[in-house]
Amino acid sequence: MSDVQQGILDPIDDASRYLTFTISNADRVAATLRALRDVVDGRGAVVGIGRSLVEHSGRSIDGLSAFPEIAANGLSVPSTPADLWVWLRSDDRGDVTLRARAIERALAPAFALQDAVDGFRYGRDGSDRDLSGYEDGTENPTGDDALETAFVAGQGAGRDGASFVVVQQWLHDFAKMEATSADMDNVIGRRRSDNEELDDAPESAHVKRTAQESFEPEAFMLRRSSPWSDARRAGLYFIAFAHSFRAFEVQMRRMLGLDDGIVDGLFRFTQPLTGAYFWCPPMKDGKLDLSALGL
Repeated sequence: MSDVQQGILDPIDDASRYLTFTISNADRVAATLRALRDVVDGRGAVVGIGRSLVEHSGRSIDGLSAFPEIAANGLSVPSTPADLWVWLRSDDRGDVTLRARAIERALAPAFALQDAVDGFRYGRDGSDRDLSGYEDGTENPTGDDALETAFVAGQGAGRDGASFVVVQQWLHDFAKMEATSADMDNVIGRRRSDNEELDDAPESAHVKRTAQESFEPEAFMLRRSSPWSDARRAGLYFIAFAHSFRAFEVQMRRMLGLDDGIVDGLFRFTQPLTGAYFWCPPMKDGKLDLSALGL
């Protein structure tokens, strides 16, 4: 598909930076978004637009909602909305750093930087692994299934080829992870050594909590998560694309034990710090198609 942001489909790169922005000058928003179209390509820079920014434009996007703040069984999933999200990706960290500066300059007339997180690819064997050592995105759809899962279709020009993305920054407690090491295969539901699923894993295993085919209807997403770190902390920057937010929401409810009281084992060593939803517009003639926002 030529009308999608190609970076959504491509495997993750070695280096990435995730930028979130909030409106700082409402009068300059439209002009600044037009300028943004000239500095993003949908591949090395994937753009997501928050509901508040869509509403500021006086428009609406069917399916774009606020991220739900959920609490259950002593756990909480925070909602931390932003107006704009940019995922920069490359095999060169220096390239990501310089392009981040260019994006910030382009957006400065109307947007203030809210947060910046550096991510990277981990896995010497060519696999994409979380810092726990387990592969991430094993059940990702591929080919035509990936297109059907990740992108909107049948809504018309300016909307077909768009995608919805959920973004969460998870913080790992490595001391707890190490204390859980002997039982970690059961926590995840797969063997770290060969990524094989465990038939006898407990019901709290992450694989069982989030088995996409076990929902009715099925709840598939296209994951593009990667590890993140700063000078003192690290974890997983969770990204999942889909044609709606339903798949994420039913999986998160089950992870928190809202349906049956069984909490996902992941919460033994990690927790989400952020949570936000964005609409990723399609592409047209090599540029972001912002016609749904009247631009």
